[in-house]
Amino acid sequence: MTEGGRTPVATNTLADVFNVLRRRPDVEAPNLQAWDATDRLLLETAAELGVRGSSLAVIGDRYGALTLGALSVLAPATLRVHQDLVTGERALRLNAAELGMSAAEPAGGGYVQLPLGAELLSGADTVIMQLPKTLAELDETAAAIAQYASPDVLLVAGGRVKHMSLGMNTVLERYFRSVQPQLARQKSRVVLARGIKPAAAPARFPVVEHLAELDLDVAAHGAVFAGPRLDIGTRFLLTFLPAMKPGRRAVDLGCGTGILAAMYARQFPAAAVTATDQSAAAVQSALATAQANGLADRISILQDDALSTFPEASADIVLLNPPFHVGAGVHAGAGLKMIEAAGRVLAPGGELWTVFNRHLPYLPALERHVGPTVVEGQNPKFIVTRSTRRGPRA
Repeated sequence: MTEGGRTPVATNTLADVFNVLRRRPDVEAPNLQAWDATDRLLLETAAELGVRGSSLAVIGDRYGALTLGALSVLAPATLRVHQDLVTGERALRLNAAELGMSAAEPAGGGYVQLPLGAELLSGADTVIMQLPKTLAELDETAAAIAQYASPDVLLVAGGRVKHMSLGMNTVLERYFRSVQPQLARQKSRVVLARGIKPAAAPARFPVVEHLAELDLDVAAHGAVFAGPRLDIGTRFLLTFLPAMKPGRRAVDLGCGTGILAAMYARQFPAAAVTATDQSAAAVQSALATAQANGLADRISILQDDALSTFPEASADIVLLNPPFHVGAGVHAGAGLKMIEAAGRVLAPGGELWTVFNRHLPYLPALERHVGPTVVEGQNPKFIVTRSTRRGPRA
C-alpha cells in the first residue's frame, strides 16, 4: 500500500489463495484448516456488491484468507487489517510471502496491520468482518466502526450459522441504520449493515467489575475469555495459591484478564510478574486490571505466542489455565503447545502450576516437557497439577 493507493499484485482466484493458506505458527492438524466457507462467502458477497476499489478495513481475519482474498479479487484502494491474535498476524504475513504478496509495511504494496481504533477505521467505506464469538466483542467492534468509519460505511459481516444468534442483529442495530441478514449458503450467513446512526453512542471498554471474593477489580475488553468474571478453572487454581513457591520471576501464561498475575503479585510482593497472551484484547485487559489494583509497577504485559520471545530458563514459576478450544472446535493442541513452552522457559527447579479439564490428556505431556508432575487437587471438573522442571540442563 502506498500513500496514493495500492501497488498491484499478481492476479489470483480465491481458490489459488485458499489452497496456499496455512495456520502456522498456530496449531496445525489434519482437521484444522486456515479458511472456512464464511471467508469465501464474505469475499464473494463483497464482490457482488461492487466494492472494488474501496477504502477497505478487514476485521477478524484468522489466517489471511480475507486479506489476501480481498487483494486478489476486490482490488481495494487501501487495505487495513485488525486481528486480535498475534498468531493470526504472523500467519497472515507468512501466507502473504508464500503468495508473493506484500508484507505488513504500508509502503510495501498490500495491507497494513493495525489495532482496533481510529487508524484502522478512519475513512473506511467498506468493512469486511468475521463475526466474533461473543456479543461483547461484537459490541466493542461495532462501536469502533460507528465512531471512526465513513458515515455511509457498508459492513459485510458473516459467520457459521451454528455460531450466530439474533442477539448479533440487535447489537448491530444499535449502531447501523440498516441491518439485513442474507440467506445462508454452505452453512454460513452474511449480515449487511449500512450507514451509521447519528446518535450511536460508543460502547465503554474495558468493562471493570469488582470481584468481592477476591477483593479485585477486573477489567475486560470484549474479546477476552470470561469477560470481567472469574472462570471456574481459575477459581480452583487460586485455592492453591498459598502452596505455590515465591518465585522471583513469575509468568501468567495465557493471562486473559490478568487475574492470576494480579493475585500472585499480591501473594508474593517480591516477584516480578509477566502477564502474557496471544490476544491483544487480553493483554490490554490484563494491563487495565493491573492498573485498577495498583499493581502496574509489579506486572509487565506482553502479547506473544506461547512464550516465543522468552529466553530459555528465564522463569521460576509459570501459572497456566490453558484453553481447550482451537477456534470453534475442541482441540488439545493449544494447551500442549503452551505446556511445551513452559518447560522451555522454566529454570531448573522451577514450577508449572496448571489447571485443566479432567478429560484432557495433559499429564503425559507435563511429565515429558516439564518434569515430575504431582496432582495437587481435583474436583468433578478440573485437575490442578504442579510440575517441577528437571535440571540442570544438558
